[in-house]
Parts: sequence; structure tokens; C-alpha cells
Amino acid sequence: MKHEEKIHSCCSHGGDKKVEPSLAKPGQWTCPMDPEVISDVPVDCPKCGMALEVVGAFDSSEHEKAEIRLLTRKFTIGLILTLPVLFIAMGGMIPGLNLHALIPRHISKWIELALATPVVFWVGGSFFVKGWRSITARSMNMFTLIMLGVGAAWLFSTVAVLFPGIFPASFRTNGEVGLYFEAAAVITVLVLFGQILEARARSKTGRAIQSLLGLAAKTAHRVTDGTEEEVAIEDIRKGDILRVRPGEKIPIDGTVSEGSSNIDESMITGEPLPVSRGAGESVIGATVNQTGSFLMKAEKIGDDTLLAQIINMVSEAQRSRAPIQKLADTIASYFVPAVLGIAVMTFIVWAIWGPDPAMAYALVNAVAVLIIACPCALGLATPMSIMVGVGQAAEKGILIKNAEAIETAEKVDTLITDKTGTLTAGKPEVTDRIAAEGIVIEDLLAAAAALEKSSEHPLARAITNAAKEAGVKIPEAGDFQSTTGGGVSGTIRGETVRVGKKGFLENSGIAFPDDLLAAAEQLEADAKTTVWISIGNSAKGVLGISDPIKESSAAAIRELHRNGIRIIMATGDNIRTAEAVGKALGIDEVRAGLSPEDKIKLVRELKAEGAIVAMAGDGINDAPALAEAQVGIAMGTGTDVAIESAAITLVRGDLDGISNAMALSRKVMSNIRQNLFFAFAYNALGIPIAAGVLYPFTGTLLNPMIAGAAMSVSSLSVILNALRLRKTI
Repeated sequence: MKHEEKIHSCCSHGGDKKVEPSLAKPGQWTCPMDPEVISDVPVDCPKCGMALEVVGAFDSSEHEKAEIRLLTRKFTIGLILTLPVLFIAMGGMIPGLNLHALIPRHISKWIELALATPVVFWVGGSFFVKGWRSITARSMNMFTLIMLGVGAAWLFSTVAVLFPGIFPASFRTNGEVGLYFEAAAVITVLVLFGQILEARARSKTGRAIQSLLGLAAKTAHRVTDGTEEEVAIEDIRKGDILRVRPGEKIPIDGTVSEGSSNIDESMITGEPLPVSRGAGESVIGATVNQTGSFLMKAEKIGDDTLLAQIINMVSEAQRSRAPIQKLADTIASYFVPAVLGIAVMTFIVWAIWGPDPAMAYALVNAVAVLIIACPCALGLATPMSIMVGVGQAAEKGILIKNAEAIETAEKVDTLITDKTGTLTAGKPEVTDRIAAEGIVIEDLLAAAAALEKSSEHPLARAITNAAKEAGVKIPEAGDFQSTTGGGVSGTIRGETVRVGKKGFLENSGIAFPDDLLAAAEQLEADAKTTVWISIGNSAKGVLGISDPIKESSAAAIRELHRNGIRIIMATGDNIRTAEAVGKALGIDEVRAGLSPEDKIKLVRELKAEGAIVAMAGDGINDAPALAEAQVGIAMGTGTDVAIESAAITLVRGDLDGISNAMALSRKVMSNIRQNLFFAFAYNALGIPIAAGVLYPFTGTLLNPMIAGAAMSVSSLSVILNALRLRKTI
């Protein structure tokens, strides 16, 4: 009772004021079908009867395991008790077996009552609680039908055992009133089996969240006034100084304050190579420190960390409902009362015009209608597919914030994409190395790196990184001088070396070979930045530096084109650089020099033309357009603002994730439509047969037990079809 009071205190029905879904907090529980239902305890939804789902970055695995253990125990006991009941009821159909001689009827009926009663009221007790709750909440659902169907079968049979004399002779066959304990027991066990499958499916789809939670560090080493202490992650506060040793997980998001190290960030970026992090650079909680020891300042804690945001996004998406679910919900709200009406009409028609014993036929057929019409498959059709699809997407680095994005993504016909950080890597790299005749390019690269290694300029870092990747030995430089906006100079092995712009070298009287000048002109035509290197009085080489196109971008663009997607690049960069990237990738249209206002205006223009627009970006300047597009897609390597503004986040930041997300959308929506077909097909075909429309023509009637099996097969079909997404995505 405590749990019921708790849930009714935080959700209302009928004429009461409803609690808004946005009031749900991490650690609370809400219903995937009725998100306004919020509870502080993991109980069942009073409106639809489904198990509530946990909100936020909260590990519910233990609760789910306990639920599965309880359901499995009840199912096992129920099956053991039901088999003898089924044998007694159906044993007479076994050739050569005289069941009544083995177990006299006046004894067997008491055995059936004794065995079926705990199955109905203990094994299936929760169905009656859910069914009654649905009536009091004025929100009839599948458990309303289960309660009525199973309850009617058990009550009729119990009265027949305890008070057989009240039934007229027309109700008797060979002097005994027909019993339906086996129908009540078997239906209960079959429905419970469906509940177990559903619980296990929820557990499987929650693995992504559980694995993400497992990535987080449990403790950290806090440094206070030179004293180091081990503290729990929950005790860390913003501004704390933490020490991270080699091999440890970085405890929280923050910035390196002292020292440096190589860090494995593959759990966030998907890149196998470690990245170097030094003073002033940010580090992400749950990534792994590999080599050096460093101090860091905690900047984000709790739900503000990147890992917590990822977990919350997955959790929210798995609970959300696609717009297609609104259709299913509307149909279901009319379906249950209609079924009750059909059951009543079936009882009346058979009671008046049915053969003797008419009342028995009336009751059995009415119960069969109630059972086979149970819309549990309808209730599972959309949530199961959404949960499985979102869980599988998360494992592949596609984080979906809401289910509406899944439905809309399959309809997208226009993609607007940013350039820097989306199509390109977002950081300059040395892409071309050209040396004068007789000069070894590695020697030039080493000389340039010797002068640039102390600079924080992005181009300087690109040169030193290129030297490190080439494995060259960087010499020591003397007489270092830096000219703002021009370049740097110094002495290496007694010779003067200059690195910088062409004008910087020209001002020093440096001569330029014609072949290097021609090469540099071509680099600039390709929208690359040129950095000259001179030794002595002549230029010896030139480096081409650019923001390289991601390796995955070209293949992703081709795949999107194959799917009929129009692609527009919208960037704030200059037109020459933008067109060079657009030409290399075969992009349909290039818009350059755009401000954030220009980008959102572009989205609105395309929407006004009737296009279904997806926007992909990674920066703060992309956030307005991401929010305005029907589907906003953020690069996980981008800013928090962009991620918050988007419906889909690609953790790895590669464009091929967009085509994967659209393929995911098509598969999930196709799966939902298949599930809805399964749900309605079983009901549409089963209800008339259960009502007895075939009886006047073929003498066919639907036994309530067979009706229960058919209903469970409907749910099983939906669950198995949804789980099929785990192999196709």
C-alpha cells in the first residue's frame, strides 16, 4: 500500500490536475506510454499497467534483475500447478486413456480448484491489481480484459464446484457442469510468460545505460594544501584539484592544471589512438589516463558531465514515444470499451439463441472474446521498437534524444551541414610538404619544428605534430625571434632559418625558386595555407596546411546521395575554402560566409518550400539552426550548446553517422508498422471467431484457452520482431 500511495501522490487521473512530464527527476520512475505518470518507487503505471521506467543516469539493473527473478519464480510455480489442471481437463482427449477411471470426476474437480486458485490469484495477482487500478483510474487497458476474462472463467468454475445444484440441467454434461479452470490457469501463465519476455527485453535495451554507468570512476584523489586524500566521486566539488595517476580513469570533466599525459578517449570519440593533454586543456571524465601523472581542476560534476549527459539522453530517448504511438493510443482508448460491448452482446446473443446449455455457451464465448481481444501487443508495438532501436543506436555511437527524431529522420530529403568539425577534422594539419631540388623534406620539417615547438599558434602546432608523426629528430634552435603576423626565425647549426609567410621571407631578402613558387600557387588555389621555410638566403621548401576533410566524409556524402538526400554546406568560412571542400566531396550547394542568423534563415526557407530538413553541426554558431531543423544532428566532438540543441548526437563526430541514423529510422519505423499489424491482425481475426460467427456455418467455437494462447502469441510476435532490430541495426 505504501507504493500505491506514493505513486498516487505524484500522478493524478480523471479530473485531477496532471503532473507535467518535465517534473520527473533522475531516480524517479515514469511510464513510457503515459509520461505524465511519475513515481518515486518502481511500480506499475496506474493507467496502462506497464512497468514504470527509471529517469536519468540511474542504474536500475538490480531492480530489473529482481523483477525478472520474481516473475520467473511465479511462472515456474504457475506452470507446475497448471500442468496437472490441463491434464485433468484435456486428458479425456488422449486415445486409450480413461481419465475418469483414474481420477473420479467428483475428486478431480476439487484438485482443479485447489491448483488453479493459487495460479489465478498469486501467480496472476498483479493482473487483477492492474485491472482494478485501470477501472478506478478510468483508463481501461489490456489488464482490464485479463481481469474480466480470467476472473469470469475462475468464478464460473468455482461456483460450479461449490454449488453445482444451482445450475439447471441444461448446464450439465453427463451430470457435471463444465469447468474452465484450465483456461483461467493457462491464460494466466501465458500472460505471465509474456511479462517475463517484456522484462527481459527492457533489461537488454538498458545494457547501453548500464555499460555507460560502469565506465565512470568511483573514487578520486583530491589535493588540498599539499595533502592528498581519496574521496568518492559524489564528494567532488567544482574547483577541486585532483591528481590522476597513470592507468587511472579521469574522475570528472575538467582542465589540466599541471603536468601532461596521453589519454585514451576512445569511449567518447571512438578513436583508438590516445590524445596528448597538457596544462589548460580539457579532459573528460571516465576516459583513461595512460602515461603521465597530472593535476586537474574539476569543472563539471554530477549531471553536468559529458558521461551523465550521454546517459540521460539515452534514458530519455528510450522512454519517449514517437508520434505514430499517438495513433495506437487513440485506437486503444476506443478498442477496450468496444471489446467489452462485443463481449456483452456475445453473451446476450448466445444466451437467447444459443443451443443448450445456452448460458454456458454464452459465458464461454464472452470470456473468449475478452481474452483474445486483450491489446497487450498493441501496447508493446511502439515502445518495444523504440527501446531496442535507441539502445542499439547508442552502442554504435548514435545518441537519440527523443523518439520523434526517429520517425522524422526517415522522411528527411535535405541535409544542411557545417564544414569545420563536421565535414573536416576541425584542426589544421600539414597536408603537403614540398622541398627544393636536392633538399630532404624531413630535414626541413625538423628545422621548422625546432622554431615552432614553443609556439601555441594552431599552425605551429600543426608543424610540430607533423614532425612528431614523421619521427624526425628535432634539433635545438638559438637566437629565436618572433614577428607578429609574419613568422619566426632562429639559428640551427650555425645557419639562419626562417619559417612563415612569403612576405616575411621577402622582407629578409630571401630568394624563391620558380618551381616552389608554382607549387605554392597551386596549394593556395586549393584553399590551403602556405608556410615557407628558408635556410640561409634562399627558400628551401613550402608546407601546405589545411583543415583536412575527414576520411569518412566522402563515403558518407555518396551514401546520402544514393538515398536521394540533397546536401547543402552552410559555413562561416570564406567562399574559396568552402568551394574547395564542396568540390572535393561533390556537395550539391555551397553557402559560405554565413552568420548564425543566416543559417537559421536558410533552414526556415527550405522548410517553407516543403523540405524535411536535417541540420548537422558542432559549434555554438550552429545551435539555432540545429534547434530549428526538423532533425538537428550534433557532432559529439562539438560544443555542449550544439549537443543540447540537437535531437541526435553522433558521438564520434563523423558524417557517416547521419546515414546510419537515417537507416536506423527506416528500420525502426518499419518495425513499428509491422508490430502494429501483428497487434491488430490477431485481434481483428480473433474477435469474430471468439464471438462465434463461424458456428452457424462450420460449428467452430474458440476455446478460451486457445484464445489466451493466441493473445500471447500476438505479444510474443511483437516482442520477437522488436528484438530482431538488435541484429539488423
